[in-house]
Amino acid sequence: MNTQERVRQFILEYFYVSDPADLTDEISLIDSGFVDSTGMMGMIVFLETEYGIHIEDHETIPENLESISRIADFVGHKLQMAASHRRGAD
Repeated sequence: MNTQERVRQFILEYFYVSDPADLTDEISLIDSGFVDSTGMMGMIVFLETEYGIHIEDHETIPENLESISRIADFVGHKLQMAASHRRGAD
């Protein structure tokens, strides 16, 4: 399961989505009402736990967390940075 699929699954399991077909990769999770500000905190905890990343306060911006595709890109970037850091430490 890729990151977009896993994030979509999390949203469908933990938030009210009347029609899963409405939950596209590009729709704004906040503007659409799928996830509220409190729910976004839960999303951040999920991402940190699921992917072993740490999300800094300054990273909690729409460019990173507004939609499923932005979340997937952000997580991919964080994982890539962590891998590069680990390789540099070797």
